[in-house]
Amino acid sequence: MGGIQALAYSVVQSTDLSRWQTFAEQVLGMATTLAGGLLHIKMDDRAYRILVVPGPDDRYLASGWDVADAAAFEAIIGRLQAAGVAVHRADEALLAARGLAALVQFDDPSGNRHELGHGRTLPDAPFTSPIGVQGFVTDPYGLGHTVLPALNFEATERFFTELLGFGISDVFNFQPAPDAPVMRIHFLHAACGRHHSLALAEMPNPAGCVHMMVEVGSMTDVGLAHDRMLASGTKLMATLGEHENDGMTSFYMMTPGGFAIEYGWNGITVDPATHVTTEMQRVSVWGHDFSVGFR
Repeated sequence: MGGIQALAYSVVQSTDLSRWQTFAEQVLGMATTLAGGLLHIKMDDRAYRILVVPGPDDRYLASGWDVADAAAFEAIIGRLQAAGVAVHRADEALLAARGLAALVQFDDPSGNRHELGHGRTLPDAPFTSPIGVQGFVTDPYGLGHTVLPALNFEATERFFTELLGFGISDVFNFQPAPDAPVMRIHFLHAACGRHHSLALAEMPNPAGCVHMMVEVGSMTDVGLAHDRMLASGTKLMATLGEHENDGMTSFYMMTPGGFAIEYGWNGITVDPATHVTTEMQRVSVWGHDFSVGFR
């Protein structure tokens, strides 16, 4: 079954685009362009990987997914419609805003908005960081990953595995405190082989996203970003650490969108054709104190 290739982009809503512009350039080290009232945040040759649109509140709006070609695009739409999912084809204004030749929008069973597109119409151009970040790990692995709230957990997981072609890399039963309920977090890989392009978390999040992840090519760039976070007064959401499941060495910080971003290095890949689902026993080998985000 043909499925999703990678996380292509994320759409974020903001009450103040300038906050995202400063954060993207001076903390994340990404390039930005304001065009048509939209903020394009660039981290590789593509015109954008994060698109910030104006709106009444600050939140994560949608996850944009890549497919291999027009045939895969139509095949996925067919599976969605056959399953009774409402699929909305973009009008010309939305196609122009996203820079795509074809685009559909739909919601998963937990209410998260997704966009599926192909045929980029905005020109590619080389990426140059405004503050000297050496580069981000993207194609063929996409933007990175996104972790979405999924209170309708079983139906949402089936939606991604049965209709969109994701595989389950590993599962984790997370209990934040001894007397707290167990929350499931499952990590799903797309065709590109990044350990996970998506994770589903059995927890609410008013910002529409638990966190998203971007990956750089060196531990030095992680350390420099950590220094910039501290200097800028950006809130730390989890200390530096190394994850058990994907091997990512990273830290987490708050974005202007009300959700966290993981900034990491050295994540592993899997072979989608042969990978066997595993069960995590702990979040991290070392570090990653998430309690700092609640202080």
